[in-house]
Amino acid sequence: MPPSLGTFWGRFAMTPLLIAVIVCAVGFAFVNGFHDTANAIATTVYTRALGVGAAIALAAVMNFVGTLVSQNVAKTITNGIVMPGVLVAGSGAERVILATLIAALIWSLFTWWRAIPCSSSHALIGGLIGATLVFTLGLGGINWVGVLEKVVLPLFTSPLIGFFVGFLLMKLIFGLFARMQRPHANKLFLRLQILSAAFVAFAHGTNDSQKAMGIMTLALVAGGVQGADAPIPFWVTLLCAVTLAAGTSIGGWRVMKTVGSGVTKLNPANGFAAQTASALTIEAMSLVGAPISTTQVITCAVMGAGSARRLRSVKWATAKSIVWTWVITLPVAAVLGAAAMALVGLF
Repeated sequence: MPPSLGTFWGRFAMTPLLIAVIVCAVGFAFVNGFHDTANAIATTVYTRALGVGAAIALAAVMNFVGTLVSQNVAKTITNGIVMPGVLVAGSGAERVILATLIAALIWSLFTWWRAIPCSSSHALIGGLIGATLVFTLGLGGINWVGVLEKVVLPLFTSPLIGFFVGFLLMKLIFGLFARMQRPHANKLFLRLQILSAAFVAFAHGTNDSQKAMGIMTLALVAGGVQGADAPIPFWVTLLCAVTLAAGTSIGGWRVMKTVGSGVTKLNPANGFAAQTASALTIEAMSLVGAPISTTQVITCAVMGAGSARRLRSVKWATAKSIVWTWVITLPVAAVLGAAAMALVGLF
C-alpha cells in the first residue's frame, strides 16, 4: 500500500467519530436520491413517456454522470457557509458535521413520510448553521454574507425563475404547435420528454449530490484527514455518485405522486416544458455554485407550465402547503441542528 494511502487509512481508522460522520453523509446522499427521484421522473411517469423502471434507471444513470462533472456547489458547502478556521482539526468539529447530518436526515425522512417535496439542500444547510451556532456559542462562526448570497437569495429566486421559464416555454409551445393535431403532438412530446427527463436528472446530479460531497469533505477537514485548501478527493465524488444513484434506483413514489399529479394535470407538452425549464434553471444555479432546492425549482416549473393554459389548472391549495414547507425548512433544520449538536456534545 502506498505510504500516502496507508497514512490516510491509518488516521481514518483511528477516528470512530469521523467514520460515523462519513456513514451519515452516505446515508444522506442515499436518502437524497430516493427522496428527490420524483424531481426528474415524476412528469415522465405520469404522462407515460416512460415506464417506472426505465424512468428510474435513466434518472440513476444521469444523476451519476452529473455528480462526476461538477464541484461548484460542493465548494460552496465546504467553504461558503462556515467561516474559515472554525471547523479545524483537533477542535472536535466532526461533531458539528454529525449533528448537521442528523438534522438533515430527520427532516428529509419526515417530509418523505408525509409525501411533501422538501428541500434536502436547505435541510442540510440549516442543520449546519444551527450546529455551528451551538458549537461556537455565537454568531461569528457563520459566513452570513455567503448564506445570503448563496442560499437565501437563490431560495427565493430559483423557484420563481423555474415558474416563469416553464410558463414561457409552454406559451412558446402553444404558439409553435397550435395547428398540430393532438395525437401527433402528444407522440412528439412523449419522445422529447425522455430527453428532458435525462437533462433534469443530469442537472440534479450537478447540484443536489454536491451537498453530500461538500459536507463529507468538510468532515475530512475537521477530522484532520486533509487540509482546508485541498481539492475534493475523487473517492468522495465517486462514493457520492454511486450512493445517489443507488438511492435514486429505490424510487420515490410518495413524493412522486405529489409532484406528478398533485399540483396540476400533466400532459406530454407541459411535462416537457416543466422538465426543460427545471433543468435550465438548475444548471444555471449550479454554474454559480448556488446549492438550490431542485424540488422547489421543478415543482414551480410544473406550476408555471400548468398555468400557461389557465391559472385555475394549478391546484393552488396544494402549492401553498408545499411553499410553506420550503419556507420553514431552513429555520426548522437549524433548530434540529442546534438540538442535535447539544446532544452530540454530551458524548
